[in-house]
Amino acid sequence: MIKSMNIAWWVQRWKELHPEKAAILFEGSTITYHELHLRANRVSCWLQSLGIEKGDRVAVMMRNCPEFIDLYLACARLGAIFVPINFRLTGPELRYILENAQPRLFVFGKAYRQSVNELKLHDQRPAMLLACLGAKEPQGNILGFDRETRKFDGKKPFLTKSLAPADPEEPHVIMYTSGTTGSPKGAVLSYRKTLFNCLNADIFFKLHFDDIMLIILPLFHSGGLFIQASPILYKGGTMIIHPRFDANQAYVDIKRHRVTKFLGVPTIYRALLEKNLSVEKDVSSLRVSAIGGEKVTPELQDACRKAGFPVRQIMGQTETSILFWASEEDSIKKPGTVGRPVFHSEVILMDDNGRPVKTGDVGEIAVRGSIMMKEYWQDPARTEETIRNGWLHTGDLARMDEEGYFFLVDRVKNMYISGGENVYPVEVEGVLKTHVGVKDAVVVGVPDNEWGERGKAFVVLKKGANATCQSLLSHCEKQLARYKWPGEIVFCEEFPRTALGKVKKMLIDS
Repeated sequence: MIKSMNIAWWVQRWKELHPEKAAILFEGSTITYHELHLRANRVSCWLQSLGIEKGDRVAVMMRNCPEFIDLYLACARLGAIFVPINFRLTGPELRYILENAQPRLFVFGKAYRQSVNELKLHDQRPAMLLACLGAKEPQGNILGFDRETRKFDGKKPFLTKSLAPADPEEPHVIMYTSGTTGSPKGAVLSYRKTLFNCLNADIFFKLHFDDIMLIILPLFHSGGLFIQASPILYKGGTMIIHPRFDANQAYVDIKRHRVTKFLGVPTIYRALLEKNLSVEKDVSSLRVSAIGGEKVTPELQDACRKAGFPVRQIMGQTETSILFWASEEDSIKKPGTVGRPVFHSEVILMDDNGRPVKTGDVGEIAVRGSIMMKEYWQDPARTEETIRNGWLHTGDLARMDEEGYFFLVDRVKNMYISGGENVYPVEVEGVLKTHVGVKDAVVVGVPDNEWGERGKAFVVLKKGANATCQSLLSHCEKQLARYKWPGEIVFCEEFPRTALGKVKKMLIDS
């Protein structure tokens, strides 16, 4: 058993070594490592009072805030499995995840209380406890997180002798990622994986005890939680948490706190490069400014460099976290590359038969080692489909040059990324096809100046139907998060198909 694999122990150690060091800056308040340790203890005691035990799932849906980190640490202290949930999801999407994860407790921000009430989760079996962050008073059977946790100020959780997981492969987090079959997949991420992801981020960011990391990406994503927040806690640095992205506020805090490290998706950088912002753009303190999450064009990288952002590129996925990275020099020397594999990784390109391809040939990216997920939660079929002979198949096609640099070619399953969010066309197509007037629908990702990519839907209507673009979007509203809605809808008479009846997507928009 190794204590250093538990993120809660990292905070405890920094509390012992540098108790007054700032761990979190949030909306004008400072939380030291000593205070963060006490907050984690407080929430741990509360969880234990509710009967939460090792292996139980605790689902959390809220905007970036210190309480999110408190719950993340408290679950690690107890061995409970942390389940962060995307707050942008609609009711049906949220219900699926809760039914799949079956958490003992679901904690959510007050902004989402009405959406949660509509799901009638009190009828869920097995029973699920509900708690609301920011609620002034408890409502019905929903506990008030703030009020309940305050009862345990100054108390310590009754823990086992060691904070270490009994097995490094024990589940630490279940992080859901959109599924290619229309239902999300819960990637089970172990304590070992969290540690090695932090070690990779340490090398990529050149992290230091004195670093200050600005976190704008949502903490329910791998980018915010495993590439930024967790590595900063590992190194004893300071994180600035923003509940939502605001370009002006980002510049204010970069200058005021002399931020040294930053990560954003292209959509965020495009907003930061806008000329009509009202504050001074001083980014001279930044030593690493990472960009990833979707396709990065050489033009955007060049514009970022001219604006003072020392951009270096990363690429990964929920199942692996950081997988490739390209330094500032690499991006200039090798335009279009996603870089080379991170240090703690095994990455190869495979053909359809699972054999390595030759240098320069296209193959599917496959990963093995300490950074890969353990499995998909309660989904052995898709686990077996993804992890074969010990290798995790990412679904991305790429080629590698003679110097070991990788270049993405396509996605096996046609996923596209809009504003840093994964969107799978088959999920959107499925919703469109349930509209009473739709006979068939195909969705593809197309380039977009603001979001990187957006969905373009091609729709064939039933005979006599008169559906409009607006009626189709209204149909999507109740079933899909907004970022999944198609940005453009084109009506067609029919689709070109193969001899087997499959739609030839490549020919639809040609």
